[in-house]
Amino acid sequence: MHHDSATRLASVIVIATGTLWGLYWLPVRRLSELGLTGAWGSLAIVAAAALLLAPVALVRRRAFAGTDRLAVASVLLGGAAFALYSVALVYGRVAIIILLFFLTPVWSTLIARYALRWPTPRLRVLAIACGLLGLGVMLGADGTLPRPRSAGEWLALVSGMLWAVASTGIRLRAPVAPPEAAFVFATGACLGAASVAPFLAPWPSALPAGHLGPAVGWVLLAGGLWWGLSMAGLMWATARLDPARVGILLMAEVLVGAASAALIAGERLGPLELAGGALVLAAGVLEVWPVRRR
Repeated sequence: MHHDSATRLASVIVIATGTLWGLYWLPVRRLSELGLTGAWGSLAIVAAAALLLAPVALVRRRAFAGTDRLAVASVLLGGAAFALYSVALVYGRVAIIILLFFLTPVWSTLIARYALRWPTPRLRVLAIACGLLGLGVMLGADGTLPRPRSAGEWLALVSGMLWAVASTGIRLRAPVAPPEAAFVFATGACLGAASVAPFLAPWPSALPAGHLGPAVGWVLLAGGLWWGLSMAGLMWATARLDPARVGILLMAEVLVGAASAALIAGERLGPLELAGGALVLAAGVLEVWPVRRR
């Protein structure tokens, strides 16, 4: 494929992925309404994704055998982080959950500065300041102490931190091939969802009559479309685009998530929450903005 055509296609795929994940709260909450409460709905989704991707991993098991183990562990951790984000959408307002997760650039920069001893350009310092200020404004919009209050907000914050650690490990080690990475990612998500599910809601012993069929349909749709197809497409696209462009294009998730939650679920943000969200987005842009290397 011609380079320009591949770049355009990759950009479209990244925007489509961000748009799709901005609507991910719909199947998660629908499963909760059908009886898979707490983290059990997310666990069912990622388990379906792992099962759908298992045949690919099995066929490529020999190539996978020589993969860097730290890279595999980082992808596993990344999947667990996304699983916590998935669970968070059940327990908090969609826009706030997404914005808390999008604080990842702040944690990534702090890891690079204090754990890896990498130099921190001024734009990255400004990104940290914007992100932390936005966090304080969002969480303290009601005039109280700016801290997470609901289980969803805590899960979203922790998931962003874990993703920062995972993405740093992925960046430092030899990359895992996309087919294997997708399966490992889904497996890590299963571990992450299973680790919190028993603490958030009891085991759903039996779904109400007439709910099993719709629940299975939503699980297969979310597992195949969001965790399978969209992730595979994103991995293909990110290999062909500048990281800064990928980061900015993926911010479509914030806009779509906030707009869809406002229109469908009636979740609207106040002026201070909007201002805090704008600062978080600004931090994301500053984090991926090109800087001059010395």
